[in-house]
Amino acid sequence: MAFQFVRIELFSRKGKEGRGTGFVFDEVARVPAASIHVQDPGTPIVVHGLAPDALRRLHDERAAEAKAEVKGGKPRAVRQDQNTLAGIVLSYPVTIEEYRAQPEVVARVLEWERRSIGWLHGQFGDRLVSVVRHEDESHPHLHAYVLPGDPAMTAAHLHPGFRAKAAAKAAGAQPGEDDKALSKRADAAYKSAMRAWLDDYHTKVAQPCGMTRLGPGKRRLTRAEWHAEKRQAEALRDTLVKAEVLKAKGDAFITMTKEKADRITQEAAAARAEAVKATETAQAAMVAARAAEEAARQRAETARTASERAARDTRAAKRLSGLGGLLRGLWDGLRKSRVAAGIRKAVESEMNALRMQTVAAAERATAADTARRETEARVRNLRQNLTDTGRQLAAARQEIVALRPPEPAPGSALAPLRR
Repeated sequence: MAFQFVRIELFSRKGKEGRGTGFVFDEVARVPAASIHVQDPGTPIVVHGLAPDALRRLHDERAAEAKAEVKGGKPRAVRQDQNTLAGIVLSYPVTIEEYRAQPEVVARVLEWERRSIGWLHGQFGDRLVSVVRHEDESHPHLHAYVLPGDPAMTAAHLHPGFRAKAAAKAAGAQPGEDDKALSKRADAAYKSAMRAWLDDYHTKVAQPCGMTRLGPGKRRLTRAEWHAEKRQAEALRDTLVKAEVLKAKGDAFITMTKEKADRITQEAAAARAEAVKATETAQAAMVAARAAEEAARQRAETARTASERAARDTRAAKRLSGLGGLLRGLWDGLRKSRVAAGIRKAVESEMNALRMQTVAAAERATAADTARRETEARVRNLRQNLTDTGRQLAAARQEIVALRPPEPAPGSALAPLRR
């Protein structure tokens, strides 16, 4: 397996040496005028995001609307020579013939492609708008395109090297540092950022796919050393693949275990909820039973009170001639009836009227009896008085007779003269 290859480049609408954004879009779409370097241009394969034509329209619309602030705060349209597009080229180190002839190579290329797209998305997020695969050159490779997200469409912010260099210059010169030293330090920041960028790609994409970080030429390796390093890279790739398989199995086992645990937890929660519900139902039933028992007790107490009241009413009603037997029969029936309380309530007004009549009759009888006794007493007193008066009258008569002088004899001087 050969070494990795990834490169980032910025483009403006005006371009340099005829390579502006228009030419870039024509090249990726395999327009003949921009594809003279390809012997037999093929159809580009979109593997992420927009197709080349849609990518062109989106870029041109946003670039036409882009505004940059000048001195005074007045916005203006961005210049034609401002970079508004970032393009990244990634290549897989197998020949196109190997790719077309060996299914296992196709599988490795697809794995590299998947990892590469994931790495690009991690680098640029939603600003990554299109990734296209070409299969018509010496090696299968990808073209990725990133659009800036700021209003001025400043593509320099997307380039890790330019971004680090601009940050170093913006920080200004350090103590004792002149412009030349500052520029040199900014260039070093550019190189360091690009090296870190390539190292990150190697760690996350190239190494798991069996690629080396650098080729033999830059490190002056012998052919034997280079082949040994390639074998080591391939062995590392195989190891990483096995590790990933084991990781996938482990993740699947963990997921299965977690799902099982979640299912057990859910079942336990459901059982607990059911138990709580059953407990609540039982408690409610117990409360209802207690309420029913209390209601029955109250009904029994009410019935007992009604029975006692009926007994009292019956005893009071016995004083009424003829009506007593009827009332006794009625209340005996009420005591025996299951709806005694209801019937008693229904006839309560009549019973009250009867009670009042009974009381009134009793009161009238009592009053009559009292009046009779008083009359008899008066009669007895009158008789006694008459008797006493007669006696007194007889005595008086006797006393008068006794006191009256005797009548003179006829012819006496005291005899009244007759005429």
